[in-house]
Amino acid sequence: MSTYRPAAQSSPIPFLKGHGTENDFVILPDPDNALTLSASAVAKLCDRRAGIGGDGLLRVVRSAAHPEARSMADRAEWFMDYRNSDGSVAEMCGNGVRVFACYLRRAGLVQAGDLAVATRGGVKKVHIAKDAGTGGDATGPGAITAHMGRALLTEDDVTVAVGDCDWPARNVNMGNPHAVAFVDDLAHAGNLFTAPPVSPASVYPDGVNVEFVVDRGPRHVAMRVHERGSGETRSCGTGACAVAVAAARRDGLDPAVTGEPVTYTVDVPGGRLVITERPDGEIEMTGPAVIVAEGVLDAEWAQRLDTL
Repeated sequence: MSTYRPAAQSSPIPFLKGHGTENDFVILPDPDNALTLSASAVAKLCDRRAGIGGDGLLRVVRSAAHPEARSMADRAEWFMDYRNSDGSVAEMCGNGVRVFACYLRRAGLVQAGDLAVATRGGVKKVHIAKDAGTGGDATGPGAITAHMGRALLTEDDVTVAVGDCDWPARNVNMGNPHAVAFVDDLAHAGNLFTAPPVSPASVYPDGVNVEFVVDRGPRHVAMRVHERGSGETRSCGTGACAVAVAAARRDGLDPAVTGEPVTYTVDVPGGRLVITERPDGEIEMTGPAVIVAEGVLDAEWAQRLDTL
């Protein structure tokens, strides 16, 4: 098959399955950048009935071997080639980068401690706890902290609609675009199978992740999300960061002004994430990451991915 090429047809094609707060991923180790994945092949691998199943795919490539990451190779040995479940390419995935780091540790490619990961959204710093991957909660054993960079907020007038209802939304960019709407009830988000209309569409020419948010308590919110290219997912790491920043600004909190970090707890359908925004604008996300399975793709099926 022209779009999915292992080194030899008989060579085993390893894969793993992992999740971060139930945002789940197919993981393909490909250190030498030997595989060429079409959007169709990715979509079939992520299919929950006819494939392995996942909200997205993480391809593990050495930065020096990938043309999009070569310029980052002196800062990050490993590149996270992230694809949405429909096969489209994405800049960054917050839960994905934690699962990516969890895999690297499991495979013996890195040690516990600090790690740099190259992504299309830039180099991301990650801290791996000694017992990461053991299924801990957001702040306990097994948690992994990802440094997510800075949020870019604009004053665009954005509106999100579901049925006959609409809400103002905050435009937050975390290396990928987000529209954050505060609602009274998460049920107001509807089924989120399809992307909620966002206007004006010109603000998001490449589509957008949409978060619906309710308050649970002081500096504690809950959210549902429609991820661009994937539909509703159980969690979205960059979305949780966007939500925390939007909530802080709504609440009159800006670490750059006060000089004090601000932390929000963000509940997602798949668990809990803790988001801290520092006075320098750097955002840290802490949460669990777990590898649940590994195996080998059937070689004949893999060779026919584009025709299944």
